[in-house]
Formats: sequence, structure tokens, C-alpha cells
Amino acid sequence: MSSVFDCLDASQLLPAMRAARTTIARGELIVLPTDTVYGVGADAFSPAAVKRLLEAKGRGRNQPPPVLVGTTDAMRALVAEVPAEVSALVERFWPGALTIVLPAQPSLTWDLGDTKGTVAVRMPDNTIARELLQETGPLAVSSANLTGQPAANTIVEAQNMLADSIGVYLDGGEAGAGMSSTIIDATQLVGGGEAERVVRVLREGGITRAQLRDVLGDVLEPDPAPAEPETGGTS
Repeated sequence: MSSVFDCLDASQLLPAMRAARTTIARGELIVLPTDTVYGVGADAFSPAAVKRLLEAKGRGRNQPPPVLVGTTDAMRALVAEVPAEVSALVERFWPGALTIVLPAQPSLTWDLGDTKGTVAVRMPDNTIARELLQETGPLAVSSANLTGQPAANTIVEAQNMLADSIGVYLDGGEAGAGMSSTIIDATQLVGGGEAERVVRVLREGGITRAQLRDVLGDVLEPDPAPAEPETGGTS
């Protein structure tokens, strides 16, 4: 049976962190608050735990989870290289609602799914989440919902979807933004070569294109053309 801790109650916070660490160490799943939506987390370096996470959400290996970190040093240990543009983004938007896809550090032994040698990394702007991440190390974390359902904005919404597939629920109140993070692909900034150096937006969320362009300038892909107004006859 799952355990639920009210992390806004100071008397429950220490036992909550202890239970979460123990659950992660056993290869089981937790639900934790972030600054965007609630997330379901697993040890990023346990293939069995990541597999359990994907199964709990009803996902396949073709939808690998992002990795949350508690420090920028932890991020640097996970990726092959941190280009200057990514350092600037991290300086401006982390902790916050920006997930950055980069080539993974090739020496790491992990299995997040079919990542094609990349990893999506983010540092959440949530004290509970960051404190836990600094104790556990990087966690594979995906939104706390069943695939195809809205992301959970409260612990009750997460429980209703994930039930006993989760070992520990950390209740931090309503999630900060209720909007998913923006995901960008910065892989083409790494490695040099003839490829165009461009950052692509894979999903728009808490950080806008305008905010990204303020940091990246023309390195950010062009904005999409506005939709054409629909025309047609009467019905």
C-alpha cells in the first residue's frame, strides 16, 4: 500500500524524505511535487526502476523520461558537453520550467529507453524536489499521469491515476504552474562539424519562445508561421 506524506507539515517532512530515499533505493517509484506539475520518479541508473516508471504510465521505450537534477554539477556529469549557449540558458532559467536535450555522457551505464544517445535534463524550481534530488542524485521523472490523461496538478489527481503503482506520495500542495516545462533540443550545438548550430523547440510550455530568443538570438530556430485563417463556404 502506498504511503502519503504532507510535506507542508514540518513534522512530516523529514520522515517523508527518508521514506522517499528508501523507496528510490529499492527501485520503486515515488510521486513528487515540482514547479510545473507533479512527477513520478525513479532511480535514473536503475533500468528496472525506469521500466517500472514507463509501465506505470502506460508508456513504451520510445517515450523515455527526462532526468531531474538538484544541481548544475549533476547536469554536467550527465551530458557529453555543455555549450556556451546552454550555460546561458541554465543561468537564466534554472531552476525552472526548461528541459534541455543534449548528447548523454557516453561513459554512463543506464537505460532510459530509446534515447538515441541523448538525455533531457531539468532542474525544478521546487524546494522539496531539489532537496530530495540532492540526496538521491538524478531521478528519471515524468509527469504523474497515465499516458493520454492530463498531468496531475495535485497529489489526489496523481493518486487517482497511479494508485498503488507508487510507493510514496510526497504532497507539496498544488503544483506551482500546472503547465509542463518547455523542451528544447540543443544537440546540434555539440560536436562541431558541418551541421547547422540551431536549437529547436520540441514542446512549448512554461518558458516562451520570446524568452528563449532573448538568450539565444538567431541560434533559436525561426518561429513557426502564423496559422492561415480558415476560409470556405457557408453550411
